[in-house]
Amino acid sequence: MKAAVIGLGVEGKKAVNSLLKHGWEVYATDLNINVDLNGLDLPMLSMNMMDGEQTVSIVGENITVDLGFTNPYAIEQCDAIAMSPSMFGGTFAERLLEEGDLLSDVLIKHKDIFTIGITGTNGKTTTVHMIKSILENAGKKVLVGGNGGGGFSGYYDLILEANEGDYDILLVEVCDMTLDFCRYAFDFDMIGLTNIGNDHMNVHKTIANYKNSLVRFFEDRLIFTAYNQDFNSDFKEAASKTIPYFEYQDELQLFGKFNLLNAGLATAIARELKIPKDVIGDTLSNFKAVEGRLDVYKINDAQVYVGKTDNSDALASILSERDFYAVFIGTPRHNETHRLDILDVAVKYNPEVIVLFPGLDDTLDIAIYRLNSLGYMGNIITVNSLDQIIELVAEYSHEDAILIGGNGQDTIIDIQERIKLISEKLSK
Repeated sequence: MKAAVIGLGVEGKKAVNSLLKHGWEVYATDLNINVDLNGLDLPMLSMNMMDGEQTVSIVGENITVDLGFTNPYAIEQCDAIAMSPSMFGGTFAERLLEEGDLLSDVLIKHKDIFTIGITGTNGKTTTVHMIKSILENAGKKVLVGGNGGGGFSGYYDLILEANEGDYDILLVEVCDMTLDFCRYAFDFDMIGLTNIGNDHMNVHKTIANYKNSLVRFFEDRLIFTAYNQDFNSDFKEAASKTIPYFEYQDELQLFGKFNLLNAGLATAIARELKIPKDVIGDTLSNFKAVEGRLDVYKINDAQVYVGKTDNSDALASILSERDFYAVFIGTPRHNETHRLDILDVAVKYNPEVIVLFPGLDDTLDIAIYRLNSLGYMGNIITVNSLDQIIELVAEYSHEDAILIGGNGQDTIIDIQERIKLISEKLSK
């Protein structure tokens, strides 16, 4: 079998890796000749530069990659297409699908599995893992994955894995930018919404547009929304049935009211699936933070909070519950300056120190300019390495609390691992 992968962003690269892993031959293409190929498991490649280096062809075992152009004939020879979910619904995507079927139309076993989708701005990954743990403790065989940006292997990997395995439930994390694609590719039996927040406004433009995308996604589906969620009346009109959920009432090993809501959503879905209450309670009482998500460590006198908080609502939900002496913030990509509004939130809560570090890109200069324009009167520090971050944590470790977050999931996981090792060593 041969597949064409159109677009080599996060999802595209994950699709290539998954297809090769499952024994497919791959033709991959991206019109950007300078696209970042890091993360691709490319075997034994040779590279040809053409037309004054305006296009590149890379050939390897079971794979051909064209950069700067697309070969329509190569796509026609493929059995399936895996396009970037962000392209779905556009004119170019529709033209491509006329030349072949999307992978989800060729492999359809996943559509026969009971499928749960979890979407929203914040809390998706934690909620997915809560539900996974509950279901597995109830004896269910669960296939989990989805949104490549959430740390999973991508939507196409889910489809490929479901085609080869035997599962009771398919559990999909759905990014708010891929709602239309996921509506087409998966057959959801129930959908949970964590929240609606201020993120990816470069795509949505307005909260109203985001709401309208959710309305389309929820159409004729059983959905779970927070009891006080905005637009619940719109969602109720679109869905076949709506079930409200509330904050979880028992104790968790996680910080924050937002995690009580995540647990409330997981509980509501589990109850609808007739999972015993004792299984739900035991699972959630023992549930620990997912890698890269907010966790708390003791370093000398300080509680050090570390986790991805890459939008203003995520950061505000933490800062509203605790005062922090220092807030460390990873900076966004150059083309995602809208995410710099996390600095507006940080300034509002006025920590003594704001430490900036490269998260997804080194946009430190832009971040400094933003802080100065906001009139922040505290101390601004920039660092460029993990060692420098650890040195500052040690310096501030006799204060009450420190927060390390912002953009850059991989970077924050590295910080989290180092902080955890130091905390464990100090506790012995």
